[in-house]
Amino acid sequence: MAAAHVLVFPFPLQGHINCMLHFATALVGAGVHVTFLHTEHNLRRLGGRASASAPAGSSPRIRFLSIPDGLPDDHRRSVADLFELFKSLAAEAIGPFRALLAPSPTTGSPAADVSVDPTSGFPPVTCLVADGLLPWALDAAEELGVPAVAFRTVSACSFLAYLSVPKLFELGELPFPAGGAGLDEPVRGVPGMESLLRRRDLPSLCRRPNETDDVGPAQQALAKLSADSGKARALILNTAASLEQSALAHVAPRMGDLFAVGPLNAMSSPAPASSLWSEDDGCIAWLDGQADRSVVYVSFGSLAVITRDQFTEFLYGLVAAGYPFLWVLRPDMVEAGQDAALREAVGGAGGSSKAHVVAWAPQRDVLRHRAVGCFLTHAGWNSTLEAAVEGVPTVCWPFSADQQINSRFVGAVWKTGLDMKDVCDRAVVEKTVREAMESAEIRRSAQALAQQVRRDVAAGGSSATEFDRLVKFIKKLSTSST
Repeated sequence: MAAAHVLVFPFPLQGHINCMLHFATALVGAGVHVTFLHTEHNLRRLGGRASASAPAGSSPRIRFLSIPDGLPDDHRRSVADLFELFKSLAAEAIGPFRALLAPSPTTGSPAADVSVDPTSGFPPVTCLVADGLLPWALDAAEELGVPAVAFRTVSACSFLAYLSVPKLFELGELPFPAGGAGLDEPVRGVPGMESLLRRRDLPSLCRRPNETDDVGPAQQALAKLSADSGKARALILNTAASLEQSALAHVAPRMGDLFAVGPLNAMSSPAPASSLWSEDDGCIAWLDGQADRSVVYVSFGSLAVITRDQFTEFLYGLVAAGYPFLWVLRPDMVEAGQDAALREAVGGAGGSSKAHVVAWAPQRDVLRHRAVGCFLTHAGWNSTLEAAVEGVPTVCWPFSADQQINSRFVGAVWKTGLDMKDVCDRAVVEKTVREAMESAEIRRSAQALAQQVRRDVAAGGSSATEFDRLVKFIKKLSTSST
């Protein structure tokens, strides 16, 4: 019987890569061969931190390959360009992707221009696990006889909201009225969340005008993309039943099968390098010099862009809160340019002992550090889960996509933090950060949730059991495809 060999293909964004690389590493730990597929641009950005062969010290059962995304290397690939990246990848990567899956007629191995040495010991690909944002990859694999499984890197609650978009239109809850008024009006059309969601808590795309373009209304296109995951053999979500049991129950009947296998960052052994930015490890030494639970960690992820006015409000709110803070400030994060003056402003306003700024941080190490007292975050799903695993209270300021609904769950369901969406005022920042740092109730909730999700990923826990079931499912698919 041929060995199971899974091709793992994330959408080429930092958050998607992180999540799916944890998944790939967990598969390797279960004895499965894995090929992890980057774009050529991202593999170049990773440089010496990843290569076409297994990194030193990692399992010989994992390798890294790449295909083109169709954009020039100097293209920004910023949050404003995501739809362009989406279209270009689908148009330009399909040929090399199919070549990777289709055996060569002479060697029985993948085509040489996209593969490593066929004598490396890797069996043929027997299963594809592709990001749900890449439906063309899932379809191509099935056409070539390779069973395909979808993976969505968002929360189950946000995925359910995407699936519910047609119902929201049917009920008249979408589109929103022009002008952005009434964002606190309740939303009844997402099953299981009728008493919870407000308009402002729906995924950010729901606020866009209902305009048509070459793919139809944006909201309807996203709903179709989510529903298309139901055509795959199964859907994998990086979540746990204890976090999102109701949402999972509503999603499951619409999928071929459903596996809730998270938080993956707590399940896998250390993964190979995945950061597209160079991490500044010096911030750990700075944290070492701070008192326990005294530091506010601030990071809005890999895509969020803020205005200079928003930067100023956050800065002075953090300074007024009176706690030392570690701020991840990407070079491309502040609109209209960012230069040394911004970094100097942090030091000047907060004092060198009160503030530390880095371009990118080793976030998991930061969140588990004894000095961190709360996390001011964009509420991306990876960050939300990483904070949950470490029991760190959060202040959520969502930027886009699924982050609006994630922040609602943090504040109103799990009660592990505070939801500050749609407000960027220094007085609110000061008040909210202080409450998150000082509230014994929020900290107790955060620590209780951490204990629960750690039980979920431990042997016999719900996520560990689901992952074991998934590995058996993949091995069965792999057998049927050979």
